Amino acid sequence: MGHFASPLDKFAYKVLPDATLNPCTVDHVLELPSFLTTLLSAQAHVGCRIDEMSLETQAVIVQRRVSQLVSIARINPLWRRRIDDAVGVGPVDSFDRFQALPLTEKEDFRHMFTGSRPGMVVPIERCGFEVVASGGTSSGQPSETVYPLGELQETYGWAGDFMGRHIMVRHLAGGGAKWVATTLADYQMWSSGTMVGGVLQRIPGVNYVGAGPMSREVFQLMMSYPGPKAIMGITQSIALLASFADGLSREARHSFRVALYGSGVLPPKARADLRQAYPNLIALSYFAATQAETIGLQLDPESPVLTAVPGLHLVEVVRPNGQWAAMGEEGELVVTRLFGNAAPVLRYKIGDRVIRRPDLRSPSLNAMQFEYVGRSGDFMHIGDTQYSASQALAAIIAEFRRRQVLEIDSVATDMQFQIDRAKRQFQLLLGTPEAVSLSAHVAARLTPEGSSPLIIAGLVRSLSVFNALEANEASLRSSGYSFAIRFVDPRGTDLARTAVGKVPLVVDRV
Repeated sequence: MGHFASPLDKFAYKVLPDATLNPCTVDHVLELPSFLTTLLSAQAHVGCRIDEMSLETQAVIVQRRVSQLVSIARINPLWRRRIDDAVGVGPVDSFDRFQALPLTEKEDFRHMFTGSRPGMVVPIERCGFEVVASGGTSSGQPSETVYPLGELQETYGWAGDFMGRHIMVRHLAGGGAKWVATTLADYQMWSSGTMVGGVLQRIPGVNYVGAGPMSREVFQLMMSYPGPKAIMGITQSIALLASFADGLSREARHSFRVALYGSGVLPPKARADLRQAYPNLIALSYFAATQAETIGLQLDPESPVLTAVPGLHLVEVVRPNGQWAAMGEEGELVVTRLFGNAAPVLRYKIGDRVIRRPDLRSPSLNAMQFEYVGRSGDFMHIGDTQYSASQALAAIIAEFRRRQVLEIDSVATDMQFQIDRAKRQFQLLLGTPEAVSLSAHVAARLTPEGSSPLIIAGLVRSLSVFNALEANEASLRSSGYSFAIRFVDPRGTDLARTAVGKVPLVVDRV
């Protein structure tokens, strides 16, 4: 093996030997042991689980695995050109060299794995794969990806075991049967339905229910099962469950313990309604996407921080130049899946913006952490100025609170900016069952100008000092746009939804 720079390097070479690092053919790839084998070998060597190992130890395993994945990808001509054009033909044997590789944008990804699938290392004709689709929530273009089926099942087991130890064992306490269900189960070809369901099925000691969209009848039937329960769904479907509590017994309401929401942010109003209906319930974010069935999990309901599952992915927060963001800095979320030899995807740009948070270091869990900010496309343009939708929303909420007009986040279950550039209309839609009464209540508290001054003030407040010098109140008033809030029924058609029922934060009509 030669000279090692440190005992950790020696350890890395032991669990991922040189002989496995540079496969030259498709047949060589098919003969490689799965990454799960590497992780289990590392655990046996150190004598503890991967997530209990120091972050430094985890890093040497991941770095060596990433180097192996680059070598595997180079067998494919398309990947080889991308890699060699960026870093030359030498090994990618450090994280610094890895950061020099181009990001895989959604359009790159779509080209590589949809249609003739030119990005696959092992051709689809060799079989043993699962095809999963994405509806193109952010790109507008549907795409497919392909996973080696055996290693996908190992992924589910690894992530499910993590969820069992760090979430379910804490909240689904007591004897008897325990349950976890997902409302995504009817979208089996969509990435969210099949992949999240695959993880939930593998949580040790917990029964799985593929429930599909929750009607009151289906929900109340499941809640009649004896034992504690967890349910995972998109944000809107989880928020809806508060209205299903009527008619449930006290025992059934107290048995609902964990709500996992998988899209965006659960508004405070929805959290409060759920907690009132189900006194023992905590709501936690389950963050997933195509190529990453479990990117990050919220472990503490009082903190928005998401924790990556050690050993599952290399999760990066990157600047526009592709380099890693500093601690506390916002950047693009980029993921490299560590499981799966036959169809690697290097540095996939998920389409979300996050903030790099301090690593979690404890005796039972050491892991990378980040905080969700919003979709990468959640920006609004008025004239020459670009506004972050999440920052603008927070500033507008603060402005309404400051002027004692309305506590928006305590009444709205859904919030959506709708911009119509042709009509020059800028509206913030607030979904609430009390739309009619709240509209009259707010109108009585506003001046004849309505909500326009508050929205303008919030937009200006959301900008940096530099931008605010030019994009000020005067420029917004002279832009020709009208600005207003509008209260709508959250079950109606005013809120725009994706094909799978998500409510995007920004709808920009050109």
